Amino acid sequence: MIPVIREQNMLSATIFSLLLALTIHHTLTADVPPTGVAPETSSPPASPATPGPPERGSYNVTNASDAVCLLARMGLQLNISFISSPHDKTVQEVLNVHPNLVKSSGSCDPDSATLMLTEDNITLTFSFSLNSTSNKYHLSGLELSAALPDVAKRLVFRNTSLNYMVGTLGHSYMCQKEKTLSVTQDFSLNSFQLQVQPFSVNGDFGAAEECDLDEDDMLIPIIVGAALALLVLIVILAYLIGRKRSHAGYQTI
Repeated sequence: MIPVIREQNMLSATIFSLLLALTIHHTLTADVPPTGVAPETSSPPASPATPGPPERGSYNVTNASDAVCLLARMGLQLNISFISSPHDKTVQEVLNVHPNLVKSSGSCDPDSATLMLTEDNITLTFSFSLNSTSNKYHLSGLELSAALPDVAKRLVFRNTSLNYMVGTLGHSYMCQKEKTLSVTQDFSLNSFQLQVQPFSVNGDFGAAEECDLDEDDMLIPIIVGAALALLVLIVILAYLIGRKRSHAGYQTI
């Protein structure tokens, strides 16, 4: 009877361990909604319906010899906060960039490159810089110029001291997950399925260097797998020790 009880206890421990592992997996892989940049205001901002994820667009810039010098593929979403003229209230707008309506342009220099996207009354400009010593590039500036119906004058948001999308010369920067880039207190940019290469383009994107969010997605399954393997090993060892003790008990009797 005693060995049977011990084996039942071992089975219960196995089930408990597997349930614990599944709980860990669910906790690590649960989606956490991104945190937007909300300005501090005296009155609560309006809450218009948020659009779904934007469509992914493909853009490029060519140099004087008509060779492609910048490649970008991404979905873009604008988060804007402004004072509405008719009601004098703070309003937050979330606008998707529509690739089929966008006109792209830009320029390329040895240590700088720009990509300008224009859709109706909205212009979004990306500025990239290259450090020729370290052979590293980054997104150094973002500017949004927008004429909205509820605003008396054109809105302009600009930041020229950013350090986003850091990559190595000859490689592309990739971030498949949604990522929020804070630009100013009243403007942030959400990127989706982004891949960009502003320098040393040779026909197509170079080898991709992934962002931290994508690397974390690869790390979580490894952690969960290691945890499961460790739990299974502990259960097997406990089971073998239990059986050995039960046999020793029989020999004593």
